[in-house]
Amino acid sequence: MFAVIQTGGKQYRVAPGDEILVEKLDGEAGDSLTFDQVLMMGGDTGVTVGAPLVEGATVTGELIETNRGKKIIVFKKRRRQNYRRKAGHRQWQSLIRISEILEPGAKKAAAKKAEPKAEAKADDKPAAEKKAAPKKAAAKSDESKTTAKKAAPKKAAAKKED
Repeated sequence: MFAVIQTGGKQYRVAPGDEILVEKLDGEAGDSLTFDQVLMMGGDTGVTVGAPLVEGATVTGELIETNRGKKIIVFKKRRRQNYRRKAGHRQWQSLIRISEILEPGAKKAAAKKAEPKAEAKADDKPAAEKKAAPKKAAAKSDESKTTAKKAAPKKAAAKKED
């Protein structure tokens, strides 16, 4: 199965498992992204072309990394005018791994991933409470240090004799 999606003003033909470089998208590495602008879908049953979009179709992917692309050199010159300008540019881009393509009316298969996270949160509560107690004690000791520093008299600056 494949789909044609639009993002960053460009169109990309994607299939599950593909990695594509697109214009910079907000998010951190590991975040899940959903592309709603699906222009066309194809597979074993045939091709569906949207007018302009395929209603209800989505493509989900995972943001792998955000970095800068290859440097492009911009050079301007006017002959016999002693005019030369050189500039460089590196465009921000995101690397996306396509995880699944959902047809109109299909449900997400990501429900399995949500269950382990819920269990981990339940186990982390006692650990969070244990960690909170030492932080409070540290905060109190920091306050006593700052008050002691404020009470200490300041030394007068020594004047330099010429």
